[in-house]
Amino acid sequence: MKRYTSIALRIIVAIILLQTLRFKFTAHPDSVYIFSKAGLEPYGRILIGILELISSILLLRNKTAWIGAILTSGIIGGAIFLHLTKIGIQVNNDNGVLFITAIITFILSIIIIYIHRKDIPSLSKFL
Repeated sequence: MKRYTSIALRIIVAIILLQTLRFKFTAHPDSVYIFSKAGLEPYGRILIGILELISSILLLRNKTAWIGAILTSGIIGGAIFLHLTKIGIQVNNDNGVLFITAIITFILSIIIIYIHRKDIPSLSKFL
């Protein structure tokens, strides 16, 4: 059961990350607005897009799922922080959908890390 839960969660997080890439890589006005407001446009937008692509790939491989989940939690943790400090919870009248999606993605990535905690080399000797 744990294996299927892990696979399902990893696919969900990867899909969330991958579906945002077209906005980042095509310089969609909403994406440009968000990264401009955060002071990260254009290089931050492109870098975050690349890191999200790498995270997605790592999440989809069982042996590297923990790496992808840690990377995802860092990226999304930063996004949540920026929402709370610079961008705001509601972006372009989206009723907080982007923020809520970030919270859900962050929680799912933490669950994936927990499921794969024994695969993490530095922690495996302690667990």
